[in-house]
Order: sequence, then structure tokens, then C-alpha cells
Amino acid sequence: MTTVLRLDLPDEAATQTLGGALATVLPRVARPVFVTLEGDLGAGKTTLARALLRALGVTGAVRSPTYTLVESYQTTVGEVHHLDWYRLAGAEEVEALDFRGLRAAPLVLVEWPGRVPAVASTADLVIELVAAGAGRGAMLHALTDTGQGIVGGLAKIFEDKPITPSFS
Repeated sequence: MTTVLRLDLPDEAATQTLGGALATVLPRVARPVFVTLEGDLGAGKTTLARALLRALGVTGAVRSPTYTLVESYQTTVGEVHHLDWYRLAGAEEVEALDFRGLRAAPLVLVEWPGRVPAVASTADLVIELVAAGAGRGAMLHALTDTGQGIVGGLAKIFEDKPITPSFS
């Protein structure tokens, strides 16, 4: 069964708050964690990833992996890999990036997972960012027990916060 948490993200600061909250929850769940970030161009995928990485202690530049395909960072939870699959043609190109090796890290974030759906379907957590009025909405889909732990932790964090959770 998939657990879903919906959050209203009225502005960029709310997206950054979600990234910080993820950093709070991640050390409490089993690792490694595979998270996919879905959404149209400009939906906030990189903003969310950047806020998460900052909250995990990254102080240097946090670059979008659009052209490099993989950016790796040392964080408080260990090495984190941020990937962008937008320019990939299929699973064989994911394997060429040594995704299996990268997947052993404490956290892997993948933007544009729909380019390689067979691999993306193995994610623990899918974060879907969508336009919602002047802001955004986030739907977090827990696909594994690890993902459910993350969603449960976030639901507790946002119970009393301005970002209002709702469940389906």
C-alpha cells in the first residue's frame, strides 16, 4: 500500500522548509534511501534538493546535475548523490553511471526519474512537485517501509506548521 502525504508549498521558502524537514527525518530511517523528484521544469526539484543538502551540512556550491548527470556531496549522513536523468535514453545509460554503486550511498536523489521508469519504480519515496495556484504542491508517495517512515516523520513535523498536510 502506498502512503501519500500532500503538502501545500505556497512559496520557495516553503519548498526549502520541506527540504530541511527531510534532512531532520532521514537520520531516523533505514538507509540507503532512494528518492525521486518529479515535476515540470521550474517545479522546484533542484530547490528542494539544494535545501535538503544544505540542511545536511553542505556548505559549498550545490549545483544542478543537469549537465554533469551526477553531483556527489559529503553530508552529515554520509555521501549523497544527486542525479538528473533528463538527458538519459534508458536503463543502460543509468547502468553506465554505475547507479548500483551509487545506490549503496545513504541517500540518492534523482530528478526526472520518468526517463527510466523501470529503475525509478524501485524508489523508497517519490516527491511530486506540481504547480498549485501561485505556489506549488507536493505529493510524497511512500513506496517502501523506508518511505513510509519518512512520510510518517514528515507528517508529525508538519502537524503544527504552516505547511498543511492532508492524507489520501
